[in-house]
Amino acid sequence: MPINRHFDLLAYFYERLMPAADAVQFARLLSLPSTGVLLDAGGGTGRVSARLKPQVDGVVVCDLSLPMLQQSKRHRGLAAVQARGHQLPFADQAFQRILVVDAVHHFQSPRRVLAELMRVIAAGGRMVIEEPDIGRWPVRLLALAERLALMDSHFLPPADIAATLSALGGRVRLEDDGCWRTWIVVDKQDPGEA
Repeated sequence: MPINRHFDLLAYFYERLMPAADAVQFARLLSLPSTGVLLDAGGGTGRVSARLKPQVDGVVVCDLSLPMLQQSKRHRGLAAVQARGHQLPFADQAFQRILVVDAVHHFQSPRRVLAELMRVIAAGGRMVIEEPDIGRWPVRLLALAERLALMDSHFLPPADIAATLSALGGRVRLEDDGCWRTWIVVDKQDPGEA
């Protein structure tokens, strides 16, 4: 499979091109502050997780693009790890919190990545995924633009992402902004809760 290198080219400009993240919204959804380490999967430059760092014990930004991870050095205290989303180099249940912002559709094997994320989140931990809703017309235009730019994107409807995570043992709820974004909030059940 070809590897999408668009983000390697955008790395230096990425944070100037993207709107500022709503740290308050992510902190609420992730139920922060929290003990333990936050994984920012597909986190690129760490532009979102850097704003959440004071509310956790540590942050690991994981991304395939080395140039994006090099830009994460602009944010003090973030650990950067280069890896494919479907082959994470972390122990089972290594993270109390996981954040995935606008990235699921960029993973080559989204369902395999979701399974890996469920593997590395601790029992009782929480994951928040922000993903464009392909059911909305602005996102359909975005998907077309990404296809024309030869970005090997794989948009999944939020309900499909939620169903996959639920089948993997997550307690899932959806929130959306009524426009184009959906937040999938997943609590990994402690085996004693089942």
